[in-house]
Amino acid sequence: MDFQLPREIEEMKQVVRDFVATEVEPLAMEIEAQDEVPQDLLEKSRALGLFGLSIPEAYGGMGLSMIGKCALYEELGKTINGYTTILGAHNGIGTVGLVELSNEAQRQRYLPRMATGEWIGAFALTEPQAGSNAASIRTTAVKKGDRYILNGQKIYITNAPIAHVFTVMAVTDPSRGPKGITSFIVERDFPGFHVGNVEKKMGLHGSHTAQLYLEDLEVPEENVLGEVGQGYVNALKILANGRAGLAARCLGSSQYLLDKSLAYAMEREQFGKPIFEQQVIQHYLAEMATEIETLRWMMYRVAWMTDMGMNVIQEAAMLKLYGSEVYNRIADKAVQIHGGVGYIAEYPIERFYRDARITRIYEGTSEIQKNVIAAQLRKRYEAGR
Repeated sequence: MDFQLPREIEEMKQVVRDFVATEVEPLAMEIEAQDEVPQDLLEKSRALGLFGLSIPEAYGGMGLSMIGKCALYEELGKTINGYTTILGAHNGIGTVGLVELSNEAQRQRYLPRMATGEWIGAFALTEPQAGSNAASIRTTAVKKGDRYILNGQKIYITNAPIAHVFTVMAVTDPSRGPKGITSFIVERDFPGFHVGNVEKKMGLHGSHTAQLYLEDLEVPEENVLGEVGQGYVNALKILANGRAGLAARCLGSSQYLLDKSLAYAMEREQFGKPIFEQQVIQHYLAEMATEIETLRWMMYRVAWMTDMGMNVIQEAAMLKLYGSEVYNRIADKAVQIHGGVGYIAEYPIERFYRDARITRIYEGTSEIQKNVIAAQLRKRYEAGR
């Protein structure tokens, strides 16, 4: 197995690394305080092509492999998570469905504008009574002539206040359970579509989350994404595809925290010597480094499997579970190593600590990932009997 990234990917990584260092990191504390990513920074991100990572070159995007996307996400994870969540949600669950499930007419309409970031994508599945149990959604879609009329409510939708294109799941046949759910491409200005107030969150400042209200929302029949009745399957595919990208961002953030913790341990003196000389600190750093390296190779293996067209349901669930848990453990150790400094909002460590917590919840909680893994293990056992 070749463990070296292609030269063009390494070059792209360096470009993104420089962009993060010169354009994003200097604004991180401002973004955190104001809970807003400056439009100028988003424009620079568009110019760099960061909104087109998942979109094929034929439609104006970069058309990166999953390995390529993960390599760039790793670099983007090394800065304020709110900013990277805007890009991650757009390039991941906001875009992947349109790339993989749409017909040519849909691709021509949406992908070029999404590749430039003119239109930002979002994914609308979660409802007040349907989070982890996605099959229990209640949003309805009733066909009337050449349109579907959608009614319902979605919650915790990342990018909702700034997105123009939404992948929305709704029930077209209540009698069929999960097989009665259909995916729709919904534009922000469709009649009956309303975005609610922005939620105030513990972390991910700069990335905005809101509710959606669908009140007799009119969606043209040609905006069905994929096949009628395949929405639940589509949702699982879209979420599984996005898990490697999320793990890559967790990896980047974890590496950032390790780098900061090592530098602090070498420079901070107590009892006449750097705290690095304390064995407990050495053990913390060793544990952090080992988990990061394990996550890195696990992530690239799943990305490679995805690029090879393999079934990665189990592996992607393992990766999301491990990546999010590692990020949280490392954030906790980073605060402990930094002591009081790690708890002060003037420094970035406590920000990463707060941002890390959501990774164990969104795009499938850690408990749901364990359910997925267990189900796949049972399936494998039964197939081998």
